[in-house]
Amino acid sequence: MSGSLLEAGAVIGCPHGGRVAPATPPPDGVRIGGVAVVTSDHPYLVTGCPHTVDGVSSPCTTVRWTAADTGVTVDGAPVLLDTSAAQCFSAALVPQGPAVVQAAQRKVSVR
Repeated sequence: MSGSLLEAGAVIGCPHGGRVAPATPPPDGVRIGGVAVVTSDHPYLVTGCPHTVDGVSSPCTTVRWTAADTGVTVDGAPVLLDTSAAQCFSAALVPQGPAVVQAAQRKVSVR
């Protein structure tokens, strides 16, 4: 498995154009270029999603990540790569589509 490590400043969006970011700053730990690496344990929120269903606002509000078992962890939680699966959800927990990683840090290869 290979991919780019996600860190707190990675540019991630919902499938409708909203911005995805960690809900709280990751704790001090592993850093890349001074920015904390994020793991599957970090909650993510979506802001600015314009999604509607039949004219009713139904924005993405959260993201759930499924980190691949790469064997690379930070504080016991798997790190996230730009290739990690992520699903955006509405406030009613309705799946709304995958999160889109637009820019991430460095490329890594995990065997």
